[in-house]
Amino acid sequence: MAVANELKKLLPDARIIYIGQKGDRLADIPAAHPAIDETYAVWAGKFRRYHGEGWRQVFDVPTQGKNIRDAFRVLAGLWQSFWLLRRLKPQVIFTRGGFVSVPVALGGKLNGVPFITHDSDSTPSLANRIIAPWAALHAVALPAELYPYPPAKTIMVGVPVDGSYVPITSKLQHEYRQELGLGHYQRMLLVTGGGNGAAQLNDVVLKNASMLLRQHQGLIIVHLAGRALSEVTDRAYDQLGLGADRGRVIVKGFVTDLYRYSGGADVIIARGGATGLAEFALQGKACVIVPAKQLLWQSHHAHVLAERNAIICLTEAEAEHDGRLGRVVSELLGDDAQQRQLGEALSHFARPDAARRLAMVLLEQACAENA
Repeated sequence: MAVANELKKLLPDARIIYIGQKGDRLADIPAAHPAIDETYAVWAGKFRRYHGEGWRQVFDVPTQGKNIRDAFRVLAGLWQSFWLLRRLKPQVIFTRGGFVSVPVALGGKLNGVPFITHDSDSTPSLANRIIAPWAALHAVALPAELYPYPPAKTIMVGVPVDGSYVPITSKLQHEYRQELGLGHYQRMLLVTGGGNGAAQLNDVVLKNASMLLRQHQGLIIVHLAGRALSEVTDRAYDQLGLGADRGRVIVKGFVTDLYRYSGGADVIIARGGATGLAEFALQGKACVIVPAKQLLWQSHHAHVLAERNAIICLTEAEAEHDGRLGRVVSELLGDDAQQRQLGEALSHFARPDAARRLAMVLLEQACAENA
């Protein structure tokens, strides 16, 4: 959507169509976006392979059953994409590498439509690796030599981020909190597991919430739990026996103005998704990152930043062990100097022009097709 905004700025009459995956819980977000002209959905599926499970997952009947089912969904999506793209006749396809990228990109290729991939993480997604041989160009977040793509077809652009994310000053942080109705709190902790939430992260934060609220009397916790997980997370807070402190916890499923919540926060607990980290880097926020253990690219990306003292990174096992997440976050909430140090170090990785650069790459490809 950040790229769509920039495309409309560069070429107001551009027609931008979003093709998503059937069953996507967040499909209403691009559908409501003013830069998106039309939205469609096709079948897609994922190939489940879990880091650390080794050969055992080969004999896991439910897992392999889902893989077989999703293989047929990909074939169905390819058929749908082929005929949809034949009708729409786009000049170029842009894909971020999710599951739906495979049928859409290949459907485009079969129609002679070039596609450009983008990798936000330091390791290409499985979807992008599958479709890579037929891509016209590979746009990447980090230096091109880190990726297994042909150098002549690889260009570094950074991670596209919405223009709402800007460096946060004390004044702007206060304004965001006032807009959210949270201006009377001394400290704000934001918890987010991404658009769909993260059950493991929700659980470990719940286990540490009582201690954090007790140690920081002026603290408000805003917990973005994911749409499917918000009700169960809200009930779990009710069952903690927080008493009056329960009023200092706000649970939401999803927000469309995340920049306000992250900008207003003193500390953020999050997964290691590259887009989220890029957004927080632009704002210069202090982050405690708990990557999903099965997503190797998240762990690698987070550890690169942790080695440069730009974030605090805990594995899931470390976060769950004996209240460690709570202790780390509590210390950070009470240390303004460390918050500033982390925020400044993370801001060095910000690429505010990434969305515009990528939009220009797409327009160049589209113009080349029209020439």
